[in-house]
Amino acid sequence: MTQPAEDHIRRLSILIRGALHPPRGLGRILLALFFGLLVHVIFVIGVISMIVAMFFGMSLSFGTVPEPYSNLANAALILQFPLGHSLLLTTRGTRILTRLVPGQHGATLSTTTYAIIASIQLLLLFGFWTPSGIIWWQATGGVFYTLVFAYASSWCLLVKASFDAGAEVQSGALGWMSLIQNVKPRFPGMPTGGLFKVIRQPIYVAFALTLWTVPVWTPDQLALALTLTSYCLIAPKLKERRFLQRYGNRFRTYQRAVPYAVPCSVRRDKNA
Repeated sequence: MTQPAEDHIRRLSILIRGALHPPRGLGRILLALFFGLLVHVIFVIGVISMIVAMFFGMSLSFGTVPEPYSNLANAALILQFPLGHSLLLTTRGTRILTRLVPGQHGATLSTTTYAIIASIQLLLLFGFWTPSGIIWWQATGGVFYTLVFAYASSWCLLVKASFDAGAEVQSGALGWMSLIQNVKPRFPGMPTGGLFKVIRQPIYVAFALTLWTVPVWTPDQLALALTLTSYCLIAPKLKERRFLQRYGNRFRTYQRAVPYAVPCSVRRDKNA
């Protein structure tokens, strides 16, 4: 059974209303507000740095590492994102996230802590990349506007896919908003609605599209696109293993009915 958008909006509304009327506990409330402010500020900065840096083909950034060390530094910046991202999604990574916040609230804040770390990773990658200074191609005229539209559309797809998966989890809001209410985080169920009705991995596909629709191409952008696209093809396999463990036959049925990454007009029988 798919989850209509109204269910997502209702769940977010309940979470927000509860956060606006928290039970007493000044220390807990201040801790939650601190993490909330931190995660959303860093999240916005990290995403903006990514949008701008890729729009210019990674030719504009603050990195100043001299050659030949800049190549090593850039390689480290690329790899730290998928490796760190994947590690923190494992069972061991969850334990690490829980322990990063001292005291009794580490588990409740784990999704917020994860979003903070992921946003810092984005900021490091796109804000401190050392550009090669080489521009292979830059779109002009009608081609430029076409690519700008495609780039913006890819980002809109990514936002929509993230909403369909659970905006409160993707943005890091679930953890701190649960803490401020002094309740356990209530995670959304297995995503099957919205873009998840078309393909099983819309977030990864949309993210990959942002990498290839930029109007400026450089060696830097190509290296980034190849590396992170490979991650977008491999990482969901690990995610689906976790979903199989969590949801069992329900996810198997969903796998049979919905294609992995490429939409198709004919779906196999759900009961096959």
